[in-house]
Amino acid sequence: MRARYGVPLTLTAVGAAGLAYAAGYEVRSFRLRRVTVPVLPRGMRPLRVLQVSDVHMVGGQLKKQRWLQSLAGLRPDFVINTGDNLSDPNGVPEALDALGPLMEFPGAYVFGSNDYYGPKLRNPARYLIERVQGRHGLNGNAPAVGVVHNPWEDLRDAFDAAGWVGLSNSRGRLKLEGIEIALTGLDDPHIKRDRYAEVAGGPESGADLSLAVVHAPYLRSLDAFTADGYPLILAGHTHGGQLCIPFYGALVTNCDIDTDRVKGLSTHTTAGRTSYLHVSAGCGTNRYTPVRFACPPEATLLTLVARD
Repeated sequence: MRARYGVPLTLTAVGAAGLAYAAGYEVRSFRLRRVTVPVLPRGMRPLRVLQVSDVHMVGGQLKKQRWLQSLAGLRPDFVINTGDNLSDPNGVPEALDALGPLMEFPGAYVFGSNDYYGPKLRNPARYLIERVQGRHGLNGNAPAVGVVHNPWEDLRDAFDAAGWVGLSNSRGRLKLEGIEIALTGLDDPHIKRDRYAEVAGGPESGADLSLAVVHAPYLRSLDAFTADGYPLILAGHTHGGQLCIPFYGALVTNCDIDTDRVKGLSTHTTAGRTSYLHVSAGCGTNRYTPVRFACPPEATLLTLVARD
């Protein structure tokens, strides 16, 4: 019996233990990532920016709600929400309850596909197949049919009422104490809602700092922002790969960015220019795949400092 069944039983036990860890512990093991980015003009005081992404709120996620509420204790200068707040058509009240304390600070937001549409059950192996075939989202795939429409307008109205600036294919400004931040954002490239021509032209004159914001870090968006001279681009969407291999990293990114930049701070270069890029691994998951492995849920506190 040991010769014939010992190894399969051991592998089954290891797999079950890994799944239990991924679904029972790590997916609720919320972390705060801290990074420093040298993008400010010399002489300007440091700015603390809290980036929240991919909340994917589903009813009953009380620990996630409490953790998000606790982030207000960081007292950031401003908040950037990079989308995918929902994973349930009925999740708007709980998402707003979780983000409520953060909405007391200046902020800005873009939406992701899951703000507009409810998720569909799909085989996770399709992400690997689509990566090999170069197909991601609606970029090369057939349009989604029979999808659930989320009440994103309620989310938008609440954010706007709190004074957060909507950046879906638009520009906006945040005024802090003696500092003015210019922001340029895109709607979600993952579902082809991005319209860069409507915001092209680069950083605005008169602002102390200009930042670029987008949900999904598709290369066409990163190329456009970088070529126009934005010093820092903030994005989410990738979940950091969500299911990663220890000491190796992510297998997929769910867009056309490479796995080396699936999360954290990196750079993007095009047309002789280079921008910093920060991709958040997010703090939630699709409601149909509530697991994370070697990729804990996160938010990020970015400290912007003067350039060297």
